[in-house]
Amino acid sequence: MSQNLYNYRKTYKKGILTKKAVDANPLQQFRTWFYEAKDADDVNEVNAMTLTTIGLDGFPKGRVVLLKQYDEYGFYFFTNYKSEKGKAIEANPNVSLSFFWPALERQVIIKGIASKTSDDFSENYFNSRPKGSQLGALVSRQSCVVKNREELDNRLLELEKKYKNKEVKKPPFWGGYIVSPISIEFWQGRPNRLHDRIRYTLEGLDWKIERLEP
Repeated sequence: MSQNLYNYRKTYKKGILTKKAVDANPLQQFRTWFYEAKDADDVNEVNAMTLTTIGLDGFPKGRVVLLKQYDEYGFYFFTNYKSEKGKAIEANPNVSLSFFWPALERQVIIKGIASKTSDDFSENYFNSRPKGSQLGALVSRQSCVVKNREELDNRLLELEKKYKNKEVKKPPFWGGYIVSPISIEFWQGRPNRLHDRIRYTLEGLDWKIERLEP
């Protein structure tokens, strides 16, 4: 079945991006864009980002995860270390993160190296989660094949009874990653597909700023 999408077309005209206007530090530039997206009326889940890894089968795979913190060291998210993405990162820590905020006609694309956060850091975040999310981390053998939905629901019911009046401890197979960036690109949509692209590349301790052709 063929579906022609030639007429799916939009003109981007909400902003411009120049080397003179951006911050010398890409993390500060990210912070500026992040808060502009957060304050926009029509941006949902501003912290949603696509994490792309190279799988054990040699293929890249992207999936949406949630950014939970960022600072001068990088970008943080949490997951099951035994999941497909956890196994992929263990084998090859080179990853990509991308944010797309269509309401602002902006993208941010990050290349970096993923590494596990400390267990204390992961535990502090786990303890801040709602109890339902904590139990969900225990229930799911993430990325494993399951017979049906009922199996998951039954496991959750059992754990809800077990932990009804008990604190849920972080399981050892669950925790955080920090992605330490080596390249951050800021993309602003422009008319005629002549988009603005400003890339920061880490060279030693400094960031090199370049404009890329669209």
